[in-house]
Amino acid sequence: MPEISPAFSLIGRGFAAYLAPPSPDVVRFTVGQPDFDTPDTVVQSAIDALQRGETAYTRSQGSVSLCEAVSKHLDTLGIDSNPDDVVITPGCKQALLYALMTTVTPGDEVLLLAPAWPSYDGMIRIFGGIPVHVPVSRPSYHPDFEALEASVTERTKAIMLNSPNNPTGAVYTPEEIEKIAAFAEKHDLWIVDDMIYSTLVWTNHDYTSPINSPGGKNRTITIGGWSKGWAMTGWRMGWITGPSEFMEAVKTCQTSAATHIPTFLMPAGEVALELEEETEEMAKSFAHRRTIMHEGLNSLPGVTAPEPEGAFYILADITGTGMTDIQFADRALTEARVQVIPGSLMKGGEGLIRLSYATSLENIHEGIERLKQWLSSIM
Repeated sequence: MPEISPAFSLIGRGFAAYLAPPSPDVVRFTVGQPDFDTPDTVVQSAIDALQRGETAYTRSQGSVSLCEAVSKHLDTLGIDSNPDDVVITPGCKQALLYALMTTVTPGDEVLLLAPAWPSYDGMIRIFGGIPVHVPVSRPSYHPDFEALEASVTERTKAIMLNSPNNPTGAVYTPEEIEKIAAFAEKHDLWIVDDMIYSTLVWTNHDYTSPINSPGGKNRTITIGGWSKGWAMTGWRMGWITGPSEFMEAVKTCQTSAATHIPTFLMPAGEVALELEEETEEMAKSFAHRRTIMHEGLNSLPGVTAPEPEGAFYILADITGTGMTDIQFADRALTEARVQVIPGSLMKGGEGLIRLSYATSLENIHEGIERLKQWLSSIM
């Protein structure tokens, strides 16, 4: 058998081992997807498109009207974009791959604010890049700019930005985003801005794009999608936009790799972006669950967690229990029947566990109570 590319021997599979569906009696705090159904009007739009026969090839970057709808949506978030420079991708992950495929060459270094979503590390390695995990400030999980400066070398090519953040729940302030843009301009870096959780913010400042900061416009790659804010994870619909010259390369990637997303999903994407009441109700529900889970976690012996500011994750410190994060996760599953993600699956996440509150209030109350009884019995 011919050899497989050696790059893949260096790539892990992130949280996969702890995302396997457990037995029905286990409370899952692991899955990062909304527990809502996709809004009915969005589903019906896809059905209508199928019945109209919209099943043939179409414009590779996405229909003109859908690209215009994404550009309009981005404008509401303060991001000025040209619809001609928007590409609709098969999910946000594919958009991230395109961004790295078109900017990273073997040996280039990409800065990650650690702990970072583990797929970033694997994606960078696929293209021969070197992920550099830069520790964030604790306990806020906000950027440590001294650590960032100390991590830059002549090979540094880009910085990955994810705010609201998975796994930390941090939402970077406008001042921090401006400093990141200035940092990127100083070192001539690309900013890959993964804004997938931009509609889920619980702070008094909204999601902020680096594109509007001095030096940010011509180096910011904006990536997002429908999965989290619209409860459309399985639809695999994302977007990417950036400077025109960069986007020409992305269009080449899309044409060569995927052609386009399913034609009949494009009208549904437009309908989703017009929704307000449904998405606001989802966001309000997550904000309430955030409060309940945060209070519950901080009532557990040996566990502390800062208040999450966005997305639907909490990154809790469990070092006070005397267990490693792997031990905690394994024992929580077998002894308390609660499934969590151990932080050491991410560089910089040792001693932490990630929990998702994208689950029912009933599950949150039950899971916290099980953890409390378990920890109280062993500590």
